[in-house]
Amino acid sequence: MRDRVSPSHRSSRDIQPAPSHFRDVSQTGNKYLKVLLAIIAVIILAVSAIGYWTVGRLGGEISGAELMLGGDDATGNAPDGATDILLVGSDSRTDAQGNPLSDEELARLNAGEADGELNTDTIMVIRVPNDGSKAYAVSIPRDTYIHSEDYGNIKINSVYASYAADRRAELLADGQEEDRKLEEAVASSGQQGLIDVVAELTGVEVDHYAEVGLLGFVLLTDAIGGVDVCLNAAVDDPFSGAKFPAGRSTLDGTEALAFVRQRHGLPRGDLDRIVRQQAYMASLVQKVLSAGTLTNPARLSELGTAVERSVTIDKGWNIMDFASQLANLAGGNVTFTTIPVTSIDGTGDYGESIVTVDPNEVHTFMDDMAKPDEPDPEDAPATEDTAPAVDPVLDSYSIQVLNAGTTAGLAGGVASWLQEEGLNVEGSSNAMEGIYFGSQVVAADATDPGARALAELLGGLEVTENAGLDADTLIVVTYDDYTGPKSDIPAAETSTEAPVGTPGADFGQAEVAPEISAGSEGPRCVN
Repeated sequence: MRDRVSPSHRSSRDIQPAPSHFRDVSQTGNKYLKVLLAIIAVIILAVSAIGYWTVGRLGGEISGAELMLGGDDATGNAPDGATDILLVGSDSRTDAQGNPLSDEELARLNAGEADGELNTDTIMVIRVPNDGSKAYAVSIPRDTYIHSEDYGNIKINSVYASYAADRRAELLADGQEEDRKLEEAVASSGQQGLIDVVAELTGVEVDHYAEVGLLGFVLLTDAIGGVDVCLNAAVDDPFSGAKFPAGRSTLDGTEALAFVRQRHGLPRGDLDRIVRQQAYMASLVQKVLSAGTLTNPARLSELGTAVERSVTIDKGWNIMDFASQLANLAGGNVTFTTIPVTSIDGTGDYGESIVTVDPNEVHTFMDDMAKPDEPDPEDAPATEDTAPAVDPVLDSYSIQVLNAGTTAGLAGGVASWLQEEGLNVEGSSNAMEGIYFGSQVVAADATDPGARALAELLGGLEVTENAGLDADTLIVVTYDDYTGPKSDIPAAETSTEAPVGTPGADFGQAEVAPEISAGSEGPRCVN
């Protein structure tokens, strides 16, 4: 568990002058602009969120709330191995300079009226390892159930609104007028509250904060001439305004906003919406990095205007130093994914529908992203292999590892060993109490050849049956009686936070999120 860091433990940051190229983007076509636009493209995947933000500008000067952020230095060398950016979206009815949007702009957003502090329905962490060779955009489902130090068990999309509302009430009670100064303080409180719980959930130090409004999504999409998407089936959703045919389409800004905001009518609801956002953003990053965008002065100028009107970053972020760190980043090295979850149909303390997670599993997942790439096993010198041979039949299975015993890190060690053996391990976490009382392999059919091969590989475990599993999914349960192989790699730092909420019926079987690369050819087809 990471302790909450007090202001005295944070490094001081000077306010940096804004990059001058925001005033005339067309004059800079160098690698820094290329990287900056790629970062912006990643940032705007957060724009379908619900939130209330009124501070900050990106243009002649950078302004925003004074936030307690962690630890990367000017060279991008973060103590935890990666620079981490918290991205959220906004449906604010003003631009980044606080100017009200026009009636025409509001109509394009199709967002209705704002009413008080709203929820942040899209939250992401961009994790960039210190060597700058790759980047991960990790979504956090809006219904993720976490424990807040100040509010108890709560959905993560309610954290910002809770802190902001309490701060507003406190300031008004003290006699402060409802002016821009009050709004800045309210927004700062919501931002800091969200930063702290995201850091606790993921185990990372949040180094920077970025936010973009709905208008920015529309303007940035239009500035690059639209973005291609692909749907598995036609949709017609009156709530979001999404009405698109099956197959490939090129969307303008308004259409794109409807595309990434649709939740109703999708097979997996908000989880499918997350995958949509990721597929869209992968296509957007690819388009921004293309020569047709980067060599077109008119489009670069439009992008600069869109950024200036809609994007806010924290005061201490020198974006050009960060761009230098990412000078060699290519679209194929930007991966979109989602934190591991243990169930998607759980129940909260008051009967609300939630997504349950295991903080230890999330920490391990995030830690793995900061590790250097492992050398290709095929390039390693041959050694005598004393371990049991891996049956090729296991190549077609997805494996999950659950720890039902009291030995900390046991499931993670087994999962790491299986990965070293080349098997497809989707993750490891703690098992729900009272379900398993011995090490075993669980399959849809106890006679499944893959289950039997895996059980033999792990030292002759018992094979049990759960008809609710998919035929190509196997669960390894480790208990205190486990004596089979496991990795000697030290376990990643674990959280002392216990999972909260009541898991749903799909506990331990929740579908693993796909990984979407920004370097693939053509858009990823999604629900």
